[in-house]
Amino acid sequence: MAAKPVPLQVLYCPVCSLPAEYCEYGPDFEKCKPWLIKNAPELYPDLVKEAADKTAEQLEGMQVSSDAKPQGSTSESKVEEVKKLPGGKVKKKEKPQVVVEKIVRNKRKCVTIIKGLDMFGVKLSDASKKLGKKFASGASVVKGPTEKEQIDVQGDIMYDIVEFITETWNNIPESAIFFVEEGRKVPANA
Repeated sequence: MAAKPVPLQVLYCPVCSLPAEYCEYGPDFEKCKPWLIKNAPELYPDLVKEAADKTAEQLEGMQVSSDAKPQGSTSESKVEEVKKLPGGKVKKKEKPQVVVEKIVRNKRKCVTIIKGLDMFGVKLSDASKKLGKKFASGASVVKGPTEKEQIDVQGDIMYDIVEFITETWNNIPESAIFFVEEGRKVPANA
């Protein structure tokens, strides 16, 4: 008589809802780490070792802080969080920038696309109204191919827009504005 197959037990992470062995590829791996160290240490031995090292460093730091501190040293250390992507690549924090791109339709009509104003705290609906009034054309907020919102303005206003943006929103420097020409990014002040 053959034995009944036993169902496979899969451990799911409550943070990202992925199986525990796939958490590192999920969107919230940093948030998953404490749960993984506690509930699945055999899957991520490097995390367990890293956590043990951190606690040892914290204990050493507490011993140093109880003793006399040398002048000029602080007990707090700034740790910069860097997001690691699959394959070991590191994603750096992006600098806010405004990207202006011109697209030609039907060999004569142009649409100017402005991306990144929201990174400077500009409300896109207000910006599209101002752009439409200033350049006497249609301007609307649309979702781009990367699912981020952008402003589409009818017409070729590519080189007039830099002056308008820097005058209207004082917190956007000219050095943060780039043009996309023939698939490459060019600084506006170049």
